[in-house]
Amino acid sequence: MVLHQLLDFGKQLLRVKVVNCSSEDSRLARCLNTFDLVALGVGSTLGAGVYVLAGAVARENSGPAIVLSFLIAALASVLAGLCYAEFGARVPKTGSAYLYSYVTVGELWAFITGWNLILSYIIGTSSVARAWSATFDGLIGKHIEHFCRQYMTMNAPGILAEYPDMFAVVIILTLTGLLAFGVKESAVVNKVFTCINVLVLVFVVVSGLVKGTVKNWQLVPEEIVNGSSRLNGSDAALVDANLGVGGFMPYGFTGVLSGAATCFYAFVGFDCIATTGEEVKNPQRAIPIGIVSSLLICFVAYFGVSAALTMMMPYYLLDKNSPLPVAFEYVGWQGATYAVAVGSLCALSTSLLGSMFPLPRIIFAMARDGLLFSFLARVSERKTPIMSTMAAGAMSAVMAFLFDLKDLVDLMSIGTLLAYTLVAACVLVLRYQPAQPSMEYQMASTHEEGELTESMGAPSMGILPGVDERFSIKTLLFPEISEPSHISGFSVNVCASILGLLILVFSILSVQGSSGWSVVLMSVIFMVCMMLVFIIWRQPESRTKLSFKVPLLPFIPVISMFVNVYLMMQLDRGTWVRFAVWMAIGFVIYFSYGMRHSVEAGVSHRERPEEELREYKPTSAINGDARLSPEKEAFLANGLSSRGDDDGDLLES
Repeated sequence: MVLHQLLDFGKQLLRVKVVNCSSEDSRLARCLNTFDLVALGVGSTLGAGVYVLAGAVARENSGPAIVLSFLIAALASVLAGLCYAEFGARVPKTGSAYLYSYVTVGELWAFITGWNLILSYIIGTSSVARAWSATFDGLIGKHIEHFCRQYMTMNAPGILAEYPDMFAVVIILTLTGLLAFGVKESAVVNKVFTCINVLVLVFVVVSGLVKGTVKNWQLVPEEIVNGSSRLNGSDAALVDANLGVGGFMPYGFTGVLSGAATCFYAFVGFDCIATTGEEVKNPQRAIPIGIVSSLLICFVAYFGVSAALTMMMPYYLLDKNSPLPVAFEYVGWQGATYAVAVGSLCALSTSLLGSMFPLPRIIFAMARDGLLFSFLARVSERKTPIMSTMAAGAMSAVMAFLFDLKDLVDLMSIGTLLAYTLVAACVLVLRYQPAQPSMEYQMASTHEEGELTESMGAPSMGILPGVDERFSIKTLLFPEISEPSHISGFSVNVCASILGLLILVFSILSVQGSSGWSVVLMSVIFMVCMMLVFIIWRQPESRTKLSFKVPLLPFIPVISMFVNVYLMMQLDRGTWVRFAVWMAIGFVIYFSYGMRHSVEAGVSHRERPEEELREYKPTSAINGDARLSPEKEAFLANGLSSRGDDDGDLLES
């Protein structure tokens, strides 16, 4: 009895979501095109960091080889971007990584992903709003800061900010009103600011090519010593220790890799495109193009700005806080600093919109699925998620008003990297699963109507109940089938789970371990991981046609998983403690409310119409087994109901 209850409880935690991928089935307004998504991705990713990050990384980590750091970081980000692009083509619905986890690995993992994405976007919105406020305040002489410090000081060091940022609250509330008014209007504003930002960056790159010199990429140690000594009186030993040895790679290849780890976060933000699945006119095509194009544009911009910056002045003279204005003063173009200021404000504006835009959509998707409070799923007459937008704005405004957020920014990294990891794992698992006997997932593919009918009439034997499949080492390493079966899909599930656990242990040892035994253990883990990847690679892939598929499976998702988990393990202990507190709050909400109100839980016990039941009974009778799991019953029945004239909306039931 107890064992049965535990098994039932485990099934509830791992129940997957069945979605209807019909493009007509949306409560939100489909008004965005591919260019809107590219602008949204570029604006969110190419934020104010491009005006600061290049100088800091070049000065402290990479030198002129920062261009290689951005190249490596871009390649690592593209791995995650390709995984998002495939899911955008496969499941074009609102929810991003939360939804992708829900349809693949189950409800509990989906809630963990969505709950952490909410925190990431709240902190991102609040921190960018405070940065926008500080930048604008600096341009007008810091009058806002002086007023708040004089009349509104908060004496709670380590907990609250020194003073409440009223202007940041005004910015967030204004943006909340814009998003609540309509997604199309928000997209227009985003395109305007993104275009201005890109034009300023083009000006920076062209200026660097005109005023810069390649000699700054070929510095010798004597020049570094003399140049640095004239500025700050450093001796040769200090220069060698802190400023590198000159040349293109003054800090060696290790410095390039260290810089790449920092530059990786500069490409975070493209995932906001994946939350627009129900607001795009042609999501299966537009989402993959938007993600890949935005990452490519951002890489070119980061590469060009960092190259121009290190050509305009020696890397060891770069300012870590405001490198571009100092660089223009160095070459005698003081007037260009005003263009940089305008571009910086536009970049902050698009970055703020990129953080705020996906937040209400994640909340809306979770509330619609019953995992968060149902009133958050209300939609306005203009077909915008009005209640979730208001809730998102209120939470972000409170955070920006009270907290400094410097200690919380690393929590953004956990949520984002966890989402990247799960999406890569989901792509790895889903591509090796047998075809489902339902039109619901097939509608996201590009099969012709005849192929769809054939796939419904003769589904893969691997998922039919009562079919006996035999497992052996030979069939595992040298499968004789060309289509995924139940055994091959289950083998991939097990291998992927073990692989994820080994990657976690390997990353912990590589970051924390320093003894000889840790190196030996890492070598053993590496060999086991290679064997698991080989086993996965030998399994037959699904032949379902999609508008975009991740190439080089299983290698790209596995490498993406390793990069993301490794970066997560580099975060400090305090960040993980805060993460645990946030997750504790989330689990209280899930187990007390979400688990009982989940839409998928209702689907499992929902009474079907009599006609559907009569059509459905022969299916189990043919296979000689009337005992099907509730999830499979709902899945099969949902496919049958899609044949009728009156389609049921499972997501809204």
